[in-house]
Amino acid sequence: AGAMDYTVIVAANASDSAPMQFYAPFTGAAIGEYFRDTGRPSLIIFDDLSKQAVAYREVSLLLRRPPGREAYPGDVFYLHSRLLERAAKINNNDEIAQQMNDLPESLKGKVKGGGSLTALPIIETQAGDVSAYIPTNVISITDGQIFLDSNLFNSGIRPAIDVGISVSRVGGSAQIKSMKKVSGTLKLDQAQYRELEAFAKFGSDLDAATMGVLDKGARNVEILKQNEGSPLPVEEQVAIIYCGSTGIISGIPTNKVKEFENNFLELMRNKHRAELDVLKSGKLTAEVTDVIKKVVAEMSKSYAE
Repeated sequence: AGAMDYTVIVAANASDSAPMQFYAPFTGAAIGEYFRDTGRPSLIIFDDLSKQAVAYREVSLLLRRPPGREAYPGDVFYLHSRLLERAAKINNNDEIAQQMNDLPESLKGKVKGGGSLTALPIIETQAGDVSAYIPTNVISITDGQIFLDSNLFNSGIRPAIDVGISVSRVGGSAQIKSMKKVSGTLKLDQAQYRELEAFAKFGSDLDAATMGVLDKGARNVEILKQNEGSPLPVEEQVAIIYCGSTGIISGIPTNKVKEFENNFLELMRNKHRAELDVLKSGKLTAEVTDVIKKVVAEMSKSYAE
């Protein structure tokens, strides 16, 4: 709420000309750079660069430039790399920041250190094909990607993130230690779950190990569901992901996991704030995990099938 008070929207509609759609992201980047160079953290979301690439292709073909793969011009990679590489963090020292190259006259005297510009480019995939030309170009430029699957979305899993294809090249470097510990095997667990889930549809005679992976994965899916506009503090994320990744909620029916999560986190907030504060500091101590296990064991009794 209130985000529009500090948001600038640069819009190029479908009815606008191809050159207008081509230049709109650069205009947005220039505005973002102003906030970055004046010492403020800023975020720019490009929605979406697929449309910009199509507009660039249209202009290039009209100019009779030689088409390449998927009829895009040969420098379409450079188009997106020069745009996204403008996202950067400025040195905290004001004097060093003021020595930046190509500083426009209008900014001289206003530059401050410590500002940043983070870019979130959005790419549309055709029929979920992440290996197409533009998606692979942008993936190679960015620090990772989140792949949203329409099949997951339609089945009620939101955010509909495909764990197997989504990657972070920053990874654990951006996580606190407690989160790194509890989520270390989560990606692999969910990737195995998705793989086995497909086979499980064709046969009911599954061994105990496979059933364990499927049961654990299904509960983790419920834990990772999140309603729009309902962020969780990192310490609460660590606590509930610990429950899922260690399998201590195996006694909770899958259709009751979300209800359990809400009640569990409310109980932790009200009666075990000290343990949550320890998790927030980045520590995952034996004392904290013992408390979590005890709370889960007590609550599991009321959810037993």
